[in-house]
Amino acid sequence: MPTTITLLPAAHGGPYADSVLPGKYLRDPGAAHYIARLPEDAAPAPIAIGAQNLGRTLSYEAGQQLDQEVTIEAPDVDPKLTTAFIGGLKLGSYSAGSQRQDYKPHPLLQGNINWTGGDAGAEMVVADVQTRIMALVDAPANQKRPQDLAKWATESGDTYGYSVKLLDKEACREEGLHALLAVNRGSEDPAVLIVMKYRGGGPDGDTTALIGKGVTFDTGGVSIKGSQNLHLMKSDMGGAAAVFGTLEAAARLQLPVNLVGIVPATDNSVDALSIKPSDVIQSHAGKTIEIIDTDAEGRLIMADGLSYAVKYHQPTTLIDVATLTGSAVRTFGYVCAATLSKNEELVEQFRRAGETSGERIWPLPPWDDFAKGLASDVADVKNFSGTPLHGATDAFKFLENFTHDHGRYIHFDIAGVALKQGPFAKDRQATGFGVRLFLAWLQQQMTETV
Repeated sequence: MPTTITLLPAAHGGPYADSVLPGKYLRDPGAAHYIARLPEDAAPAPIAIGAQNLGRTLSYEAGQQLDQEVTIEAPDVDPKLTTAFIGGLKLGSYSAGSQRQDYKPHPLLQGNINWTGGDAGAEMVVADVQTRIMALVDAPANQKRPQDLAKWATESGDTYGYSVKLLDKEACREEGLHALLAVNRGSEDPAVLIVMKYRGGGPDGDTTALIGKGVTFDTGGVSIKGSQNLHLMKSDMGGAAAVFGTLEAAARLQLPVNLVGIVPATDNSVDALSIKPSDVIQSHAGKTIEIIDTDAEGRLIMADGLSYAVKYHQPTTLIDVATLTGSAVRTFGYVCAATLSKNEELVEQFRRAGETSGERIWPLPPWDDFAKGLASDVADVKNFSGTPLHGATDAFKFLENFTHDHGRYIHFDIAGVALKQGPFAKDRQATGFGVRLFLAWLQQQMTETV
């Protein structure tokens, strides 16, 4: 029997006023009918997080009692809140437990949500994209090798109509992606550079380049990490996931924008061939790099990705996103991402987009004073300053060397927000962070150029 969900405003004096408290739901006994009441702090702007969380909680907790066909009735609720609630229902269909023997697919994974009197189609697309990249980030490392990321991107591009180009290990060598290949030396799986292009904005429109860190597992290399929480390093491709999700969502929504997504993909493993501290390596930008710490590998592959983007795509805006430093986590915890840019207009645009989307960011100072610790006697730059202070800023100052002085470059360190402990899993779980932030910024740009 199809499920009906009646969504009520927080201030409701009807027949369920006493039985359904704000922020709660109940099932109508003997019927496939749920009544959910918005929390008192639910508001349509900047984003209806309370409504989304209510929908996700209902879907997660009552999932197996739902039908694949769900109808939403919300005549007295702001449409933006209803839209967010429906997105939450879709997000609640996600589980990382598909390899458990007791796993049962959620009815709404492939089901339909129909809203009487409204349309949440765009929100459903974004929520579906989020669940797809959450599954990618949560996947175990042995099922998420560089070639698996390449396959994901290729299949998505074929399905949703954007182009995907793959540079295999030999093509990377010919292109001069030396920093990516240096990190890959310790791996049994060859590195790949994944280049995705979505052209929805026409030949004369601005182009935004997104570069996402695609380290499928990070042991730290020779500068090996400790064993505590090492299993969570399967999530070190959270930046790549954000780029994948943004390209797919833009294509599915047919946004009038031009995007280039670049993901340098490898793992960082320990082997006799692995790079070592004191090594000096080349880079795509032509600058030499002294290796101080092999656990600062993400910035190495991102350096080549940034340089490649500028050389071949001349983007109007250059963005990178990565689970890059523990410093960002120590600074902001699990509340927001760190961002750095010398372009204050761009920082402010993304700060607003973060508030609108619910994926908040906050800037750290980009001053050149912080670059002093990266000065090297034997190469153009060190990959790590060695100081326990301002690590997130050091990483940004390193990456600046490979942007060819791009005037609209902005960096996002999402180490604290790509994976979180929460009520929907036993262990930390992927969040899909970045997709809503970048979509909100793109929509902001679309509005301003109309």
